Formats: sequence, C-alpha cells, structure tokens
Amino acid sequence: MPKVKTNRVKYPEGWELIEPTLRELQGKMREAENDPHDGKRKCEALWPIFKIAHQKSRYIFDLYHRRKEISKELYEFCLDQGYADRNIIAKWKKPGYERLCCLRCIQPRDHNFQTTCVCRVPKHLREEKVIECVHCGCKGCASGD
Repeated sequence: MPKVKTNRVKYPEGWELIEPTLRELQGKMREAENDPHDGKRKCEALWPIFKIAHQKSRYIFDLYHRRKEISKELYEFCLDQGYADRNIIAKWKKPGYERLCCLRCIQPRDHNFQTTCVCRVPKHLREEKVIECVHCGCKGCASGD
C-alpha cells in the first residue's frame, strides 16, 4: 500500500512566540479582504491588504535582522510558508530601500514615464507636501524622510 500523505507541518522551535501575532495579522487580513469597498476607488480597496502584508513581512524581518530574536530556521520557515514576502525583505536589506512600502512602487513599468512612484521622492523635494501612492496608499517611503 502507498504511504498516506498528511498535511502536518512541523513547526520549528520558537514558533509559539510569534504565532499569536501572525494569527492576529491573518485575522486582520481576512477582515480586510471581506470588507465591502462601496464608494472606494478600485485601487483604494486594496490598500488595507497591502498594509497588512507589509506589516507581517516587517514583523518577521525585524525579529530576525534587527532584534535577532528568532532562529534562521524559523525565519526561513516563515518565508517558505508565505507568512512574509521574500522579495520585499531582500529589498529592505539594500541601502536606499529600508522603508520601501511595496514592490510596485519601484517597478518602472507600472508608472508614467517609466519612473518610480511619487512616494519614493523625499519629502523635501516634493512640490506637493501631502501625497498618497496610487498602488498602496503610502504617504512616503523614501529613505531620506
């Protein structure tokens, strides 16, 4: 007889420390996905989802890289299981991208004139002082701010 596959995931040591926060963020994500978006622009309906995804990735990034409270094994597990975005964390490690809000803001193909998003412009160089990114609702994620 063939072996029966199970969906049991072996959680690494230290998982019980970060699980409540990740479960809470997953609950917020579920609420944001199910929220009615009546009266909002199409892009505005996605802003809470981008914000929560950023929060989850930043939480895991800070625990591993800044505070060094979780192991490499747990960090890799979180990335592999989709609790954090591996690509945005890779950008956060590079100089000039420490405060990046989302990957769409640095992709030239998504913007007019093949440039980056307006939220990437430092505040002292902006003509308008109050802006919002069209993609994620960010009010400014330039490193110089």
